[in-house]
Amino acid sequence: MAVTIKSEREIELMREAGRLLSQVHEKLAEIIRPGISTLDIDRICEEIIRSYGCTPNFLHYQGYPASVCVSVNEEVVHGIPRKDHILQEGDIVSLDTGLIYKGYHSDAARTHAVGQISAEAQKLMDVTKQSFFEGIKMARAGRHLHDISNAIAAYVKPYGYGIVKDLVGHGIGTHLHEPPHIPNYAVRRRGIRLRPGMTLAIEPMINMGTGDVEWLDDDWTVVSADHSLSAHYENTVLITEGEPEILTLCK
Repeated sequence: MAVTIKSEREIELMREAGRLLSQVHEKLAEIIRPGISTLDIDRICEEIIRSYGCTPNFLHYQGYPASVCVSVNEEVVHGIPRKDHILQEGDIVSLDTGLIYKGYHSDAARTHAVGQISAEAQKLMDVTKQSFFEGIKMARAGRHLHDISNAIAAYVKPYGYGIVKDLVGHGIGTHLHEPPHIPNYAVRRRGIRLRPGMTLAIEPMINMGTGDVEWLDDDWTVVSADHSLSAHYENTVLITEGEPEILTLCK
């Protein structure tokens, strides 16, 4: 499958998919507190998505059993919600979810503090989020894909954090995962030239320790190999003739 260039009609549908997902994340942020189970977060997420007349695109995707990936502390991504997994004061939790609106996908992730967290955990979350914004400075028509990757890596490197290499961003449109793959680490090759109408899910995943990861026995949950904290920040981004447009971050 080639990298797709979206038409104006497709872009409008993806804007609405992104706007609705932005609202989902805003509502999910309000329920994050000590004592809530990750399964309750999933239940509420699905209810919100369906209330907009949309479909959760993570649910049953390649067998994934939930509408949102809820990844706590050392869990990098794809944490499966469970009734017995209760958020505790001082945890950090990443919520990665998406939806389908009239056949078009959106995808975004946020990492939240659960109550009061350590200064070190807050710094990791802040650096991860800012690395996304450093990356999309390069998300402009005429630049190359790996300019985004290299900008993310260059921002993170001075902090000594581990950049996850086994998982990367991706194109998005009528499918949740489309070409191209978008690394968050430094790449020597330039990658494809960016063109207006491309839609990309850019998602740095940053660990406090090593960037190495392991898969748990459920074959979904990915954890940092040294069990250090991990943060994740993602948005669906449209390449335009000028500044990139963040479709899943609406004011």
